[in-house]
Amino acid sequence: MDLTYGGTVRTVSIDRGDGRNAIDDRLVASLAAELDAAEADPACRVVVLTSAPEVFCTGMDLVAAGSAAGASGGGPFFDLLRRFTTVPRIVACAVDGTVAGGGVGLAAASDLVYATPRSTFTLPEALWGLLPCCVLPFLARRVGWQPAYAMALTTQPVPAAGAAARNLVDEVAEDPSVPVRRLAFRAGKLDPDTVGDLKRYGQRLFPVTDGTRRLAVEELDRLMTRPAVRRRLDGFARDGRFPWQG
Repeated sequence: MDLTYGGTVRTVSIDRGDGRNAIDDRLVASLAAELDAAEADPACRVVVLTSAPEVFCTGMDLVAAGSAAGASGGGPFFDLLRRFTTVPRIVACAVDGTVAGGGVGLAAASDLVYATPRSTFTLPEALWGLLPCCVLPFLARRVGWQPAYAMALTTQPVPAAGAAARNLVDEVAEDPSVPVRRLAFRAGKLDPDTVGDLKRYGQRLFPVTDGTRRLAVEELDRLMTRPAVRRRLDGFARDGRFPWQG
């Protein structure tokens, strides 16, 4: 994908070079800083999240989650997703490949998602004894409860065409840079205040509240302390063993 644009677009790669692009505290902080920079730039209208081909994001960093150091919990990630829905800039994802767990959250909280036909979207948390606690409020807000519930319940990958049918993907394109360029052309004519107004109005119509945040973070914390979940995460961190491998 050729993701070079004019000054109206800020392109942010989440590629960590390890073929997984998992979400950890550092990535969350980095994306928050990118939103700060975009909001401080009067020329910026669009923030585009992208990655290397084949894997966009595999979700929670399970090695960090299974280590003694662990991570800071779901609060900062939830706050990042909620900021996607409030920042007065258009946030778009240009996806090619696997999108799993928290990666689905990044897509669901974005304003627009462009994906190649090779892309798939899956919520595998239940296989670990977990739930996509921070993802579901944003996914359900975007696609409705039943499609979001079915993804969490079945853990089955949804292909790009199916994700488009569920409104998780706005356009399927062999080269997502093409629809992003169209977006950039129109977005350059928009006042950022208008984008912010629309997002604030959307929050009032379909709110994600502080109570939702509290529920999501508390439920994730509860599940993460379960002995069976800890064993699975520890096994993955130590030996790279997945839950279904015994």
